[in-house]
Parts: sequence; C-alpha cells; structure tokens
Amino acid sequence: MTNILKSPQPQTNSLSNLILLCLLLLGVFTLSLAAILIRFSEQYIGPNATVFNRFWIATAIFGVWRGSQTITARLSGDSPAPNQTYALSDILLLILSATVTSISHLSWVWSLTQTSVANANLLHNLTPIFATIGGWLLLGHNFDRRFLIGMFLTIGGAITIGIQDLQIDTEQLFGDALALFSAVFYAANFIVVEKLRDKFSSANILFWSCFIRTMLIFPVVLFTEEQIFPSSLEGWIPVFCLALLCQVIGSAILTYSLKQFSSGFISLFLLLEPIITTTLAWVIFSEYLSLFNILAFVVVLLGIYIAKSSQGAEKET
Repeated sequence: MTNILKSPQPQTNSLSNLILLCLLLLGVFTLSLAAILIRFSEQYIGPNATVFNRFWIATAIFGVWRGSQTITARLSGDSPAPNQTYALSDILLLILSATVTSISHLSWVWSLTQTSVANANLLHNLTPIFATIGGWLLLGHNFDRRFLIGMFLTIGGAITIGIQDLQIDTEQLFGDALALFSAVFYAANFIVVEKLRDKFSSANILFWSCFIRTMLIFPVVLFTEEQIFPSSLEGWIPVFCLALLCQVIGSAILTYSLKQFSSGFISLFLLLEPIITTTLAWVIFSEYLSLFNILAFVVVLLGIYIAKSSQGAEKET
C-alpha cells in the first residue's frame, strides 16, 4: 500500500516539468516577437523611444500586478511573507540586474553598427557558455557531460544558422568584441536573477528591473528622440504589445522558470528564439528559409533535448 501511495510522485514531477517546459516555450515565443514588433513600432517612433515605452508600460503593468496581490492578501487576512523585505544586498542585486541588462543591450546595439549582423548573432549566441560557467563558479551548479554535449550541439546549431554570412575582418574586431561583451552581460543577468529568485517573486524582480531600466533610459530618450510617445492608435498597438507580450509575459515566464531550471539551461533554451523569429519572418515578411537552416534548427532542438535530460538542467532542491 505504501508503494502504491508513493508511486504518483515521479509522475507528478514529470507532469509539472512538462507544463513548465511548455510555459518556457511560450515565453521564448513571445520574446521572439520582439524584433517584429520593434520593426512595426519604429515606423512611428525612434528605437530609444520604443525601448522607453516598452519599459514604462511594463513597469505600470507589474505595479498593478503587485498592488492587486497586496490588496488580495490584506482582504484575505494573510500577512506579508517575511522573506519579501529588501536588504541592502537585495537592492544592489536588483540594480545590478537592471544595469548588466542595459549594458548588454547597449553593447548589442552598438555591435550591429561596428560588425556584421551574422558576426553579432554568432557571438551573442555564446551566452549559454558564460551562463554555465557563471552558474558553476558563483551558484554551485554541477553540469554533467550530457548537459555539456547538449549545450555545444545547441550552440553549434544556432551558429550554423548564420555561418554562411560570417565575415572575418580585422576592422570588425571592435564590433565583434562588443557582441561578445553583450553575451557576457546577458549571461550575468540570468545568474543575478536566479539568485534573486531564491527570495523574491517574479513580479517583484521584474517590477524593479523595469522601473530602474526606465529611469536609466529616460535621459537618453530626452536627448536623442524628438518624439517620445506614439501619436496614433496604430503607433501605440505595437509598443503596448511589445511591453505586454515580450517584457511582461515572456520575461515573467523566464524569471519564474529560474526557480526550477538553472540559468545555463534557460539561456540555452533561449537559442530557440532566433529559430522562431526566422520562421515568423519567413511567414510574415516572406524572407528566405533554406534547407540548411532547417537542418540547423533540428540540431538546436536535439541539443536542447539532450541538455534537458541531463542533471544540469534542473536545480537541486
């Protein structure tokens, strides 16, 4: 009888992992819409204004979310969780998360002006390597051989997608270094957020992250953009969808998943994003999709599957 009662536990864990993976796929899908939504938004306002509106709208949504949680807790008579108080170290981590993400974004955008898109994509796709090393050094993660094989397969497939357009030019070394720089800081954000997830909810982390990033980019917008806000409904729609789908839903799912999965695996799973973006561009903008790209997509999926089946994907509880 004892064995019968205990047997559903592995099945329950497997089901919860499957649900979380489906949510993670949804999160990556929503994030993959960013490039398309930004393209539509920049028909009405500039790139910096697009980023600014993305973050302040997301801040407002997360603020309403947190406020509703507080009101619900008070009406039900529940006391606030004791681990939601902010120590100085927590505040510094929140500021660090917003800062490294901003540096990563600026490095990425700047690299696109100094090197080819193929080179920038290739080097930025090395993020999982830095996230894995950082998780091992700073968070005590252990990654077995199976995870490492899956990681290098996935990265190899992602690199192969743009390898045909790769350019080797000494004049582009500065841009290549910036793209690599963006990968390092993007990985750093995953590690910081994973650390914060040990104590705080996804809503709290993302609210403060979006708020700080809004404050950081506001002076830039004032000096670089003539028009800060869209002037028509058609201009507001892509900006609002960018904030809701990519920054709120997509980022919230990724942050929530860091409670269960390691930052190395999450950054690896994100390599599905260029695949989804390329497929959407093929469907919406009729951009070319070759058989070579399709084979690379298969390699990426195989690598993620191998990494997921390893011991390094899930965090030890």
